[in-house]
Amino acid sequence: MDLQLTGKTALITGGTAGIGLEIARALAGEGSRVVITGRDRKKLDSAIADIKASAGADIIGVLADASSVEGAAIIAKTEPSIDILVNNLGIYESKAFGDITDADWSHLFDVNVMSGVRLSRTYLPDMLERNWGRIIFISSESGLAIPPDMIHYATTKTAQLSIARGLAQLTRGTNVTVNSVLPGPTRSEGIETFLRSQASDPSAPIKQIEAEFFATARSASILQRMVEAEEVANLVAYIASPRSSATNGAALHAEGGLVNTIA
Repeated sequence: MDLQLTGKTALITGGTAGIGLEIARALAGEGSRVVITGRDRKKLDSAIADIKASAGADIIGVLADASSVEGAAIIAKTEPSIDILVNNLGIYESKAFGDITDADWSHLFDVNVMSGVRLSRTYLPDMLERNWGRIIFISSESGLAIPPDMIHYATTKTAQLSIARGLAQLTRGTNVTVNSVLPGPTRSEGIETFLRSQASDPSAPIKQIEAEFFATARSASILQRMVEAEEVANLVAYIASPRSSATNGAALHAEGGLVNTIA
């Protein structure tokens, strides 16, 4: 299926690894002009080279911290008008509730929530004026199925769902859509370290640790394995496409059935 993305400009925050990298690759492969952000020039250059080698050639990187006011300003100045905004930047950690400091809460909100708020505030008015655009928040299944050891992270992901739904209502009667995508535990750069931190035997083979994680910490999963980043990217590419015009204000699941609801 032609997703009709040729010539569209897509901005993906946190696009140097994991889900962000695969979203950038998918959109580049569909003919989009892709802009990725990151804080590390070496990682930006590596991601650009990786995507150029496997997908499209029209890709640039913006060296900026999308979680800061200054970084958002740099991004907006570099790319004043875009067609697709993917608010992918995010961090997570496992921590007992009593050990989560005010600084921890503030840091996760700045990275996971305010990065998307600032950029959406920047680009939504122009999208509405041009009567076309896509804003996509990469949330998480944790926004609905709250892990007791990641309450601060889960709260930021629930906040993203609320923001996306609220923004969607501002697009009424236009060709602009705002949606969120909820991945489950996804194989990425830092996931092995996280899994080992949860394991009864951190020195065990990673396949054994992954199986234990789904048998205990995420037993509700139907998939019973890590989601692959490209599986999430495939859904995002469709939501970014003109072909998804009837999908607006939705929270779309890509979490392997871990959330035990039908909505």
